[in-house]
Amino acid sequence: MRRTALFSGILLAALIGLAGCSGDEAAGAEGAAGGPPGGMQLPVETVTIEPRPLQAGLDTVGSLRADESVIVRPEVAGRVQRIHFTEGGTVRAGQPLFSLDASLARASYNEAAANLENSQRANARAEELAKDQLIARSDADNTRAALAVDRARVASAQAALEKMTLTAPFSGQVGLREVSVGEFVNVGQDLVTLVRLDPIEVDFSVPETALSQLRQGQNVRLTVDAFPDDTFGGEVVAIDPVVDAGSRSASLRARVPNPDGRLRPGQFARLQLQTGDGGNALMVPEQALMQDGETRYVYTVVDGKAKRTPITTGTRVPGFFQVVEGLKAGDVVITAGQAKPMMQDGMPVVSVPPGGAAAAGQGGQGAGEQAPAGAAPAASSEAAPAEAPADASADSQ
Repeated sequence: MRRTALFSGILLAALIGLAGCSGDEAAGAEGAAGGPPGGMQLPVETVTIEPRPLQAGLDTVGSLRADESVIVRPEVAGRVQRIHFTEGGTVRAGQPLFSLDASLARASYNEAAANLENSQRANARAEELAKDQLIARSDADNTRAALAVDRARVASAQAALEKMTLTAPFSGQVGLREVSVGEFVNVGQDLVTLVRLDPIEVDFSVPETALSQLRQGQNVRLTVDAFPDDTFGGEVVAIDPVVDAGSRSASLRARVPNPDGRLRPGQFARLQLQTGDGGNALMVPEQALMQDGETRYVYTVVDGKAKRTPITTGTRVPGFFQVVEGLKAGDVVITAGQAKPMMQDGMPVVSVPPGGAAAAGQGGQGAGEQAPAGAAPAASSEAAPAEAPADASADSQ
């Protein structure tokens, strides 16, 4: 009897132990399937979606170019006698830039002018004599022809003399000069660059599919890396009538006011071509957008829990996507914290100030602070791999 009672006690203890183990396993499985145990709330950042004006447009990139630009080159060879400008300064149209040694050209002009004066007197005498029939009419015609030749020679000599002074063809800013006083320059040699910076132009291309949306006078907005916080506005002034056969794109040119000269030719620019007023639309921050294959979705907050909500997107503007289907005004969308490995449909969440979601997720301890007494952080770490691969890949979009 004593041995039977001892055996029964041992069997009862074993059954109790097995029941306890199975209970722990069930609790662990429940935590893995439904997120962290103990009612822990995942800290996230949110924004309430409201309709906002949408300016429909096309995003593209382009390159800035000067409205007018020329490299000043001499038409005749000569020695530089004087430079009339300061490097990097501004000049007016018609202002002298370089003076070449004009001594030979001036001498040729003076000779031609003297011959012209002599021809004028000879022609006047011949006309008087021919009028009185004292000389043949052919002699008078010869003096008239000689006068015309001398006039042409004077004009040629004067043009050669004027070419010894190089002037600005338009008002603008000069660059760095390539020559010095006393240097001999040849025909066509580069001397200095002259550009007009106000207004400045930008060349860019758009896909041929957007041809129906293009017209002169359209507004453009652009930014450059040198001034990332400033936006510059302009308008389209020309559309190339030929579509590039290689890129299947149309080239456009826009003009942008540049009174302070901050924009420079050659700079890279990011542009948005305004193609019309899109009215009001629901716009979601681009950091809230997730993607799984071809499906785009966001996490919204419903009754304190995250809800995976598929959406259809439309126009993209800097920092935002238009939501065509899937959301309505007043929906609360998670903008930060939705890419954490433990995030899943039905996950309890709590909204924190901007930057709080990232801080709370460091090492998992911030999330643990949101859990009530008795929550098990280890259990939440076991449930983490549930949807991490899909969300992580979507967040990269």
